[in-house]
Amino acid sequence: MKKINNKLLNWASIIEPNTQAQAELTSSMPFVVPHLALMPDAHLGKGATVGSVIPTLGAIMPAAVGVDIGCGMIAIRTQFNASDLGANDKSLSVLRSSIERSIPLSAGAYNRNISESALPRINELVKLAGNRLDIYDALCRTNWRRHLGTLGSGNHFIEVSLDENDNVWLFLHSGSRGIGNSIAMRHIKIAQDLMKKWFIKLPGPDLSYLIENTPEFDDYITDLNWAQHFALLNREEMMDRVIKDFEHWIGAKVEEQERINCHHNFTQHEHHMGRDVWLSRKGAIQADKGRPGLIPGSMGTASYVVEGLGNPAAFNSSPHGAGRVFGRNDAKRRFTMDDMDKQMVGVEYNRSAAFLDEIPSAYKDIDVVMEDAKDLVEIKHTLRQIVNVKGD
Repeated sequence: MKKINNKLLNWASIIEPNTQAQAELTSSMPFVVPHLALMPDAHLGKGATVGSVIPTLGAIMPAAVGVDIGCGMIAIRTQFNASDLGANDKSLSVLRSSIERSIPLSAGAYNRNISESALPRINELVKLAGNRLDIYDALCRTNWRRHLGTLGSGNHFIEVSLDENDNVWLFLHSGSRGIGNSIAMRHIKIAQDLMKKWFIKLPGPDLSYLIENTPEFDDYITDLNWAQHFALLNREEMMDRVIKDFEHWIGAKVEEQERINCHHNFTQHEHHMGRDVWLSRKGAIQADKGRPGLIPGSMGTASYVVEGLGNPAAFNSSPHGAGRVFGRNDAKRRFTMDDMDKQMVGVEYNRSAAFLDEIPSAYKDIDVVMEDAKDLVEIKHTLRQIVNVKGD
């Protein structure tokens, strides 16, 4: 960890100058106290650096929480071993294709029909929405109900992996889809309008904030919690489908040995360093002492099952992944499909140029990130992918 200044502590050994500058700007806001903690996977983001842990008093910056509210990971350890897969005469490509048929992939994809497993989850969300339901329905042009159980695009994924003992894990990463983004953008705009109304000048519009004990603040927390729950149920719905596909492929029932579900891009009331704060984790997971967590690498690289160490200077937080080095357009210019083939050896995946922006070289070395995070989490399992599913 390196102290940049009195309001910024940095755990990232790999960091671009513009990323650090953005974090310094966010940390300079007067209600950020006592400091901003920058995680090892930090990279440039909208409003605030991805990989930021931001304690605030009396205010929240919606853009510094993130637009994919509640995005996170879920993983289960099965009773199966690599030897069980070797005994199966069906190829891994069959399993990948089955998952790709069961779960709508890519931006804008949705379920044509609502499944039996999705219906009770949708009903739960309808009940939770209460008098905000009309707002959520109006915000989502293509109906959030049909997005439940869909993956999305970007760095979201579904994977089948093996740990250091060759145990089989099912692992996925996704968020609150279009409705979460729409909710976030709505409140970012409300905050920006309030800054103009109150003649508050800021270093940038994405640092606009909502003040605690106002209707706008309360509405944001209500909507954020709903979107966060949507993201959690979305992951669980997809995992149910992955389990079903895996069972059909291997010819036996999955027995869960372990299940971990964690999220990032959220804010909640926590007590740190002698005071109650709103703690926003944008691209960071909660890592209280003993809390299980998941830190995925990029496609084709290792992922980690971890346990939090409860580092007080980092507000009991840790990185949520590898963190980008190159932007998406830059990555597509720099790398070729030959590069992708070399970096994806041993992984069953959809070989498409659409995924060049997700090539491992577009991300930080996950092993460097984990070394930077050694005082934040303890590694419990190291996973290597054998199947990777993504949306373009």
